Amino acid sequence: MSTSTKPGPRERLLEAAKELTYSHGVGVGVDALLKNANVARRSLYEHFGGKDGLIAEVLRRSTAEDEAGYEQTMRAAGDDPRERLLAIFDKLATIITQPDFRGCRYLAADLALTDPDHPGHAITRHYRERVTRLLADELARLGHPRPAHAADQLLLLVDGVMAAGATRPDTSPAASARELAEQILAQHATE
Repeated sequence: MSTSTKPGPRERLLEAAKELTYSHGVGVGVDALLKNANVARRSLYEHFGGKDGLIAEVLRRSTAEDEAGYEQTMRAAGDDPRERLLAIFDKLATIITQPDFRGCRYLAADLALTDPDHPGHAITRHYRERVTRLLADELARLGHPRPAHAADQLLLLVDGVMAAGATRPDTSPAASARELAEQILAQHATE
């Protein structure tokens, strides 16, 4: 007979916060988080020091998962840097059509967290830096003359897909962004 262990209060808070801050934004109330996690208020303060600490940890975990998702998508596309980069936009086309898609967690958090010193801002900034570096490395492998600049352009397209996917679901932002990405990637042959 096997017994499954129920996640502890810390994990339940993290799961509740991950779900609710994505579906309702980082402004979701503490009471809703506690109710969804089925934990006492004390657990929030013991494990995270408060809601800001919980939000920061959710962002930290999510960025690690999403960065791994980029790497997995690129690996699955093979060895050709061009195909690996374009695969990102193909994956985004699938992501933005999911019924529970609500846009980019990180853009939403950065816009909603009005305190410029909130720890969540440093986490989202560091995440974008890592993703940009991942893109730049592929662009360098492709032989692009300005890999860092082109990586910034590709990340701008990714952000645009995520925003348009949430606000204009009847459009095809990933397909449009993929076309623009192809132009950015083609620059290595012309310069």
